[in-house]
Amino acid sequence: MNILEELQWRGLVADCTDPQELAKRISEGPVSVYAGFDPTADSLHVGNLVPLLALRRFQLLGHHPIPLAGGATGLIGDPSGKSHERQLLTQEVLNANRAKLNEQLRRLLDFDSPKNPARLMDNITWTAPIGYLDFLRDIGKHFSVNQMVSKESVRARMEDREAGISYTEFSYMLLQALDFYVLCRDHGCELQIGGSDQWGNITAGIELTRKKLGRTVFGLTMPLITNADGSKFGKTVAGAVWLDASRTSTYKFYQFWIRTDDRDVIRYLKYFTFLNQEEIVALEKQHEANPGARVAHRALAKAVSELVHGAEATVEAMRASDILFGGELSGISESTFNEILGEVPTTKIASAGLAGAGFSLLEALVQSGLCPSKGQARKDVEGGGVYVNNQRESSFQRALLAKDLLFSKHVLLRKGKRSYAVLTVE
Repeated sequence: MNILEELQWRGLVADCTDPQELAKRISEGPVSVYAGFDPTADSLHVGNLVPLLALRRFQLLGHHPIPLAGGATGLIGDPSGKSHERQLLTQEVLNANRAKLNEQLRRLLDFDSPKNPARLMDNITWTAPIGYLDFLRDIGKHFSVNQMVSKESVRARMEDREAGISYTEFSYMLLQALDFYVLCRDHGCELQIGGSDQWGNITAGIELTRKKLGRTVFGLTMPLITNADGSKFGKTVAGAVWLDASRTSTYKFYQFWIRTDDRDVIRYLKYFTFLNQEEIVALEKQHEANPGARVAHRALAKAVSELVHGAEATVEAMRASDILFGGELSGISESTFNEILGEVPTTKIASAGLAGAGFSLLEALVQSGLCPSKGQARKDVEGGGVYVNNQRESSFQRALLAKDLLFSKHVLLRKGKRSYAVLTVE
């Protein structure tokens, strides 16, 4: 498959400015392709993975990827897909964000390839030296206001009388158009990719490049992803799912993918992994035959977590996930176990209760809410349905002692297959 066929079967093409000519150009040899990432936060989020992994797909098939950090455009803010004006960031905050984003971009693209290394660039490099009057004369002259207000990103805001759009954000399109023109002029870039909400900005750059350089360049957009239930992809009750582990832990990141709706999992395997067509078809068959086994979900969560956080952190996240399915506790770090605490009910007990003869297991089962009474707790223990730190307990006379504490703080109790509780000493 060439890159366009690869993107097509994965469902990653929403629109293209000239599909036939782009296909012809790609058949002639490698192209340079760019996607921009504005540092409006100190981390990329899972929605950014679609264009970022697309750059990686181009690179794997021999093309030349250019990830562009928006040091200039980030100071303005893209109105695309936004119903209200963005809050402007200070230069200091933007610089800090940009440094973090650069690290993430370097983890997902190959900058050391001897054949086609990724080239990280920043549009502040060519935008900052341009004076305001020069920008109006050399760039602004090529755009009509009529043309700009017809773009969806601008028109939607102008139709909302309460929100409207500032001149600052109205000008964003010109800055992104400048990027494409400069990248084509100085680095031979012929293709820009982005989400479908970027169509207006991309076509503006194509027009500017044609007018100033007389060259044909291309734009390709990918679909904005929504979940099968219509909700926005990448959002949870806790907010956005970030690529930075300090904002979304590896465990929670892994859990986000594991919890993918059954209706979405095959589509997301195509969007977010590098599994090939044969592998995904095999997973699809397994999923259709037995969706409850969640084989496709685990493959998705493992593949994306390894891409973003590496194999070692993913293994620990997988082991932590398995704990709530009866997995072994040995070797789990305290930070990972603390993630599990947010998944199950937690009851505090006095540390003195574990001294001497210890704290009755039956009492612990009642206080934790796993059993309604000591009589029922005894029946559950004798029936083999009670576990202490995922080890089956058969004696109703069992007492919890200090040696049972995990990380000197916690005892994990379980009744049956899926009912868990944690006792935490204080």
